[in-house]
Parts: sequence; C-alpha cells; structure tokens
Amino acid sequence: MYEALHDRVYEAFYKLTDPGTQINSYVFDAVRASVPLLNLDELFEEKIRIAHQVKEQLRNLMDDFGFRIQEALVVDIEPDNKVKAAMNEINANRRLRIASQEKAEADKIVTVKKAEAEAESKFLQGEGIARQRRAIVDGLRGSVSEFSSRVEGV
Repeated sequence: MYEALHDRVYEAFYKLTDPGTQINSYVFDAVRASVPLLNLDELFEEKIRIAHQVKEQLRNLMDDFGFRIQEALVVDIEPDNKVKAAMNEINANRRLRIASQEKAEADKIVTVKKAEAEAESKFLQGEGIARQRRAIVDGLRGSVSEFSSRVEGV
C-alpha cells in the first residue's frame, strides 16, 4: 500500500509515468534480492521479515518519487509446480521413513518380548525337569532305602 506525499505531489505526479507498475517492479526486485538467500521452508517461515525488508527498501527509494510506502504484504508464496511436486515427494518420503522407523521399533519390541518369553519358558522347563529328576532320585532313594531295610547285610 502506498500514497502520494502531500508535500511532494509534484514529484509523485511527474517523476513516474505509471507509479503502480514502477512500484511493482521495485517490489519484485526487492523480493528477488531476498528470496534466493532462503530455502523454501525458511521462505514460508520468514514472510513477515521479507515484507519488512521490502517495505524498508521501497520506503527509501520511493520517497524520492513523492510516495510513502505504508505497508508491504507478502500474502502468498506460490512455488513452481515442479517445486511443489518435489516438496510433496520429500514430505511423503519423510513420513515413510518415520513410519518405517516406527515399524522397525515395534518389530524390535516384539522380538525382545518373544525372546524374553522364550527365556522364561526355558527357565520354567528347566525347573520342571529339575523337579522331575529330584522326584526320580527321591523315588530311587526310597526304593534303595526300602530294599536295604528288607535285605539283611547290605
């Protein structure tokens, strides 16, 4: 948004033949000077800062032509369709990578839990076998003891 300065009406009227087009041209030049310094994500994040830079650059420049720049708004950033497609692919790949990492983590947890369950199962089997053998030994001991008590001289 711009307006002619009341004390500089002559410059505003005679120095520029088409102020709107000239200001647009200066805006595009200022934007082209700022935008290449940023990546696309930063560009979306820094819209307000870019608008402020454009406003300051234009304010100094357009004052000589009798205009005051009230505000410079960056309302829409429209990247090329190829850039949009590339961004969408990057985002999709990022989400796939995260999903893959989450699945791998879930698989790891399942594997660990299976191993823990198998270890517990083996432990309990070992205890069962030990009890079984203890019972066999106790049975044999009882048999030997009974046999010994019945047979004299042994």
